[in-house]
Amino acid sequence: MTIVTFSVVAMLAGGVLLLAWLWRQCLIVHRAEWGSAWLNVLDGLTRIFCRRYHRSNSALLNLPERGGAIVVANHVSGLDPLLVVAASVRPVRFLIAREEYQRFGLHWLFRAMGCIPVDRGQRPERALRAALRALQNGEVVVVFPHGGIHADDTPAVLKGGVVKLAHKSHCLIHPLHIDGVRGVGHTLLAVLLRSRAHLRVFPPLSCAQVEHRECLQSISRLLHKKLWGEANEL
Repeated sequence: MTIVTFSVVAMLAGGVLLLAWLWRQCLIVHRAEWGSAWLNVLDGLTRIFCRRYHRSNSALLNLPERGGAIVVANHVSGLDPLLVVAASVRPVRFLIAREEYQRFGLHWLFRAMGCIPVDRGQRPERALRAALRALQNGEVVVVFPHGGIHADDTPAVLKGGVVKLAHKSHCLIHPLHIDGVRGVGHTLLAVLLRSRAHLRVFPPLSCAQVEHRECLQSISRLLHKKLWGEANEL
């Protein structure tokens, strides 16, 4: 065996050992049970990536052990879904725009995760019905009620679908505020640029006996930092 051949074999063997070690570490770190080993590995890898690279705090959503739950968060970048996954001890299903759902190279992952595509221009109520079925089946559904990336923290009109889901499913809403992302307003760049992400988890909201507009205003006060002072005065 020549020196070059030996070096190549050694590098390949080292790479295999490194991948095996990383696979094991991801399985150790993962918290949510996704129903398949490779999704569990991705869960663990996401947590390592968010906490080591993006220096996210270790805040966890206060989700029930079982039963339907709605997670609602502000949407500042493409890093947000990874941060939400890292903050949940249960698998989550995202409502995402169909054009994102069908993005080349990622469609297989979104489908495996059970993401729910939204046709914003044509019959978005189909996605709400799918999300309602998921909640009734005891799953966790994540909604970004801004309807897209909202880069700054100024108050904005939120989509009312999350309140409709809460009223029809009788599930609690679990608000989450995302801050400290360096690549605010960007999708891929936000994943690549190192951040010091900070997640603020709020107590669950019950909108069962609350009027639609009032519930949406309560969510808005939690998702926008500029309204926190106002909320504390109420």
